[in-house]
Amino acid sequence: MRIRMSTTAAVAGVSALSLLLLTGCGAADMTKQSSPFANAQGAKTVTLSVQSWVGAQANVAVVQYLLEKELGYRVDTVQIDEVPAWDALSQGRVDALLEDWGHPEEEQRYVKDKKTIVPGGDLGVTGHIGWYVPTYFAKEHPDVTDWKNLNKYAEQMRTAESGGKGQLMDGSPSYVTNDKALVNNLDLDYQVVFAGSEAAQITQLKQFAKAKKPFLTYWYEPQWLFKKVPMTEVKLPAYKEGCDADPEKVACAYPHTPLQKYLNADFSKNGGEAAALLKKFKWTTEDQNEVSLMIAEQKLSPEEAAKKWADSHESTWKTWLS
Repeated sequence: MRIRMSTTAAVAGVSALSLLLLTGCGAADMTKQSSPFANAQGAKTVTLSVQSWVGAQANVAVVQYLLEKELGYRVDTVQIDEVPAWDALSQGRVDALLEDWGHPEEEQRYVKDKKTIVPGGDLGVTGHIGWYVPTYFAKEHPDVTDWKNLNKYAEQMRTAESGGKGQLMDGSPSYVTNDKALVNNLDLDYQVVFAGSEAAQITQLKQFAKAKKPFLTYWYEPQWLFKKVPMTEVKLPAYKEGCDADPEKVACAYPHTPLQKYLNADFSKNGGEAAALLKKFKWTTEDQNEVSLMIAEQKLSPEEAAKKWADSHESTWKTWLS
């Protein structure tokens, strides 16, 4: 979610419980794990890369459910951070990546130069990273939604972790964001503090909201939490093509990014019905948020959430199998 990687990427991880249910690997580092089922030509097996944020897990949950229940595949999932996922995909250690937020360097290396990865099409969801304050605070102080006024509220945003400055809360240190550069280049009296994961960040945001405390956070769309904790975006300097080209000099907002799917080139060619389904898989932000909410907030297992969604959206997923 978000945000992460390169200049246009971002975000996060869900609860350890949902991650365990989805990947079967608990908290283990899966960055270098390869699945025995990946790139298994002729076998009805598929290995999917799972990013740690719940929206990406929702994608995988629904696709896995349909591959298994409708097409009779064995599906294996591997949790890998965003950039290493490209390496795994190129090497055939995973077959597909269902939600990429934009990695120009990896696209150039693997798609255009090595040709070991091919585009799998538009996910149908547009991602956007930004800075947000709680709506209850924005209503009381409307000018906080302009970055030029953030220093005015730095003292109110201060926490024990922010070293006497206002706190700008980010997710995991493994997510690539522009926030440290933005704070520096916009001369803001804030300190970037990492919550550690999407789940930890959500917990802190809920705690702040329950106490009606002000906060400034790096967050992203799509994300189910907006339904539980209404937030208002802070307007940063307008994004213009190339304004984030130098990570050290970024002084502009994050772009809106149509999220993309990518497939291992061999799998795309020889993956049969599974590859065909993954290429056709396309849903809406509302669809993804619906499944994400069931997993993260209602505590359904990914399979239960996928089944519940599939049962009420047959007309949508039937087109992916045709």
